[in-house]
Amino acid sequence: MITKIDNNELAVIWSSSDPDVAHSTVFMYTLNAKCREWWNVVHLVIWGPSAKLLAEDVSIQLKMKDMIQAGVNVTACRENADIYNVADDLADLGINVKYMGEPVTEMLKSGAKIITF
Repeated sequence: MITKIDNNELAVIWSSSDPDVAHSTVFMYTLNAKCREWWNVVHLVIWGPSAKLLAEDVSIQLKMKDMIQAGVNVTACRENADIYNVADDLADLGINVKYMGEPVTEMLKSGAKIITF
């Protein structure tokens, strides 16, 4: 659970089902933020329709594996994964699938740096 975020931690919330947004914005920024050490810690929260897109699109799955290997902390919202019936698919990709309402609320309350796509 994400409970406390320091000033050099970023949370990227990805909810868009648009594959162009995933490739040209979400993944490009998130991976560079981690690899170039723009932030000490980078979280990627998969929330909403992005869960379904990730489960269905092999090119996006490959990019996700790159992010996990680079050390991005990737979590998918269990509620949304269940809505789209993709929780097992996401877990098979090495993604932590859990309810994210409370952790995201804690991030916001703690003053976390959050960007959404």
